[in-house]
Amino acid sequence: MKKLLSYQLVDYLERRDVKYVFGLCGHTVIAMLDALKQSKKIKYISVRHEQIAATAADGYARVTKKAAVVMTHLGPGLTNAVTGVANAALDSIPMVVIAGDVPSYYYGKHPHQEVNMHCDGSQYDIYKPFVKRAWRLDTPELLPDILDKAFRLAESGRPGPVLISVPMDMFSREVDERCFERTYKDSRCTVKPALPKETAVEIARMLIEAKNPLIHIGGQVVYHNASEELTDLVDFLDIPVTRTLMGQGGISDTHPLLVGMTGFWGTYFVNGKSSGADLVLAVGTRMTEADSSSWYEGVSFSNKSKFIQIDLDAVEIGRNYPVEVGAVADPKQALKAILEAAKELKPEGIDRPNLREEIAKYKQEFKESNKSISEDGRFPMTPQRILKDVREVFPEDGIIFTDVGWNKNGVGQQFDITKPDTIFHPGGLATMGFGSAAILGAKLAAPDKKVITLIGDGGFGTNPSVMATAVEQNIPVVWVIMNNYAFGTIAGLEGGAFNHSFGTVFYTPDGKKYNPEWSEVAKAYGVKSRKISSADEFKEAFREAIESNVPYLLDVPMENIPVPTDGLWNINDIYNPKENVIEGRLVSGEAIRSYHKALE
Repeated sequence: MKKLLSYQLVDYLERRDVKYVFGLCGHTVIAMLDALKQSKKIKYISVRHEQIAATAADGYARVTKKAAVVMTHLGPGLTNAVTGVANAALDSIPMVVIAGDVPSYYYGKHPHQEVNMHCDGSQYDIYKPFVKRAWRLDTPELLPDILDKAFRLAESGRPGPVLISVPMDMFSREVDERCFERTYKDSRCTVKPALPKETAVEIARMLIEAKNPLIHIGGQVVYHNASEELTDLVDFLDIPVTRTLMGQGGISDTHPLLVGMTGFWGTYFVNGKSSGADLVLAVGTRMTEADSSSWYEGVSFSNKSKFIQIDLDAVEIGRNYPVEVGAVADPKQALKAILEAAKELKPEGIDRPNLREEIAKYKQEFKESNKSISEDGRFPMTPQRILKDVREVFPEDGIIFTDVGWNKNGVGQQFDITKPDTIFHPGGLATMGFGSAAILGAKLAAPDKKVITLIGDGGFGTNPSVMATAVEQNIPVVWVIMNNYAFGTIAGLEGGAFNHSFGTVFYTPDGKKYNPEWSEVAKAYGVKSRKISSADEFKEAFREAIESNVPYLLDVPMENIPVPTDGLWNINDIYNPKENVIEGRLVSGEAIRSYHKALE
């Protein structure tokens, strides 16, 4: 029996238990919309901008840990979604993008909105730099095979987005249902690679014999549910843990062996612990620039250390630091195997009471150093006061999405997360507007959880139409706008380098600070809102917002106070050249001596 391909595609998505398709209409996908309209199991989430669709899908996938589905039109639809899809790619988030295309028989004739400057029928080339695979459907009968491959590839190995470009005439072709028989038989999951026992024993032995071992974790530990295994291992061997920004939540920030976040926004103490280790076990991290202080020798990490690296993507192993042992393995299974081997090699475990005391002392001193500014009643509010009030009110199992700026860097450094999968950052691409849209998908994925974003006014201003989707789809999320009337982080960098803030602070022509009145804009969208007028008002207003069970926006005026940055960042050396820095390499000089003195 023959059936329209669009309807068989929707049937396939239903069998995969896809509950939502995020998208925006266009003439190339109306056949798909017709099929979705008839679905009893899939809800179509219509948005006002394709970046919102991709980012909301990203948020959904982070919470469910399954590939989210995005549907987009060709040309501007596909290019508008680029940033959201690329953000998911750099943060290893699974996604299947189904894009409409020009009719297959019109390639190269300049049909409406075709992109063909250098090659006919090649719109999918736009996505090739960041998706794991891009397919163009040339024969409708091949779609079942492509769909199975697409979902498997998106969700396996290092997860990420894939693209299927479908010429609009293909949606309206009738194909025999027998073409989809294979999709009823294909497994829905792929077994992740485990760590061989002999490798687990080797790693366990190295950790036991090391004088100052360290475990450094990234986002894969959180995504692959390895928090329990990590905690058990560090407790047994008494090994300190540092983390990346994306690794926040991989182990409780209050755990006595969690030192903190390394890199640009790592403190002298945290970076000192990681750079001073004689052995570093890096799990599920690419050792990127932000987490490694631009790879300056001896700042966050040192080539004097021995490195073991475990990652699901072989290409990442040894990329930035040479490894003694490199293993392609699932973090959860790997950490479990290492613990089992450690218990065989040293059944009594290891006890380092002085280490725990040292970490506890540092954490207490760090909190004390922030206490006065966290409790400060000045207005506009300090960012530290906002974070303190949020932490005191927001439930531990609530879900927080950050954006770009203080709300990300400061949260990573100063905001305690005690449960995995409760904090999500835009790490790799660091996209403004991520948090405001991602919470839409997150709330759909976890309707029983409180879901908020901490976002700057610059980030929120990139796509305020997220509010329309929240109202239309009845998605009760909370936007907390940390409003400093600027692209605050860049304003700080520019001020430090050039002593001005041109192009980074929002002003009217007469020199007055300017922003839309976001609380009034929210009301126009039909969103409940409130503009905070004093520091003491915020906490109860926030409590009201998260308990309201409706879309709610809080506009919170905030001082533009830089996040304390003890780590080094090459950007500072590019704009303020020093004799001791040569093309990204820190050489002997006063700066590095001063840094190590601060570590002491």
